[in-house]
Amino acid sequence: MSNVGGSVARWRTVDIVVAAVLAVAFGVVFQVANGLWSVTEGAFKFFPPAQAVLYGLWILPAVLAPMIVRKAGAALFTETLASAVSVLLGSPYGAIVIVQGAVEGLGAELGIAAGGYRRFGIGVALLSGALGGAAATTWDVFYSYASWSVSWKLGYIACAAVACAVVAGLGALLLTKALAQTGVLDRFPSGRERASV
Repeated sequence: MSNVGGSVARWRTVDIVVAAVLAVAFGVVFQVANGLWSVTEGAFKFFPPAQAVLYGLWILPAVLAPMIVRKAGAALFTETLASAVSVLLGSPYGAIVIVQGAVEGLGAELGIAAGGYRRFGIGVALLSGALGGAAATTWDVFYSYASWSVSWKLGYIACAAVACAVVAGLGALLLTKALAQTGVLDRFPSGRERASV
C-alpha cells in the first residue's frame, strides 16, 4: 500500500467539502431510514434479523464518499459525520450512533483499503459495502441484541452484509458513475473515468 503515503493520504479542500456535503445530506437520509426502520418492524416479526436488509441506506455514504474522493479515511470521516448530523437532527437512538457510525465507517474503510486505495471497481465496492454492513450489525448484536440466539445474530450480520454489498456497494458505484457522466466529478479521478462500469 505504498500509495497510501502519496496522493490518497493528502486531502484537498474540495475533498473535505464534498465528503462533508455528502455527510450532511446522508444525515438527513439517516433520519428517513430511522423512521423506515420503525414502521417496518412489524413486517419482520416472523424473523427480526431479516430487518437488517434495510441497513444499506445507512452504509451508502461510507462507500460513496471514497468512491468519489478516493482518499484514505473518506469512509470513516463521512459515515461518522453523517451519524453526528443525524443526532443533531434528533436521532431517536441518541449520541451513541456517532460511535456506531465510526464503526460502520471503519468497516467500509477496510474494504476500500483492501483495494490498496488504488482499485475502485465492483469488487472493492461490494466488499466495502459488505464489511460496513457486517460492522454495523456486529455492533448491534453486542449493544442492542445481546439476548438473541447465536443463529439470529449470525443471520442478522449475514443479511446486512449481503444487503449492504448490493445497496451500498453496487449503489455507490452506480451513483458515482452516473455523477461522473454529468461532469460534476471532473475534479476527481472518479470523474475522469467515464468509460465502463
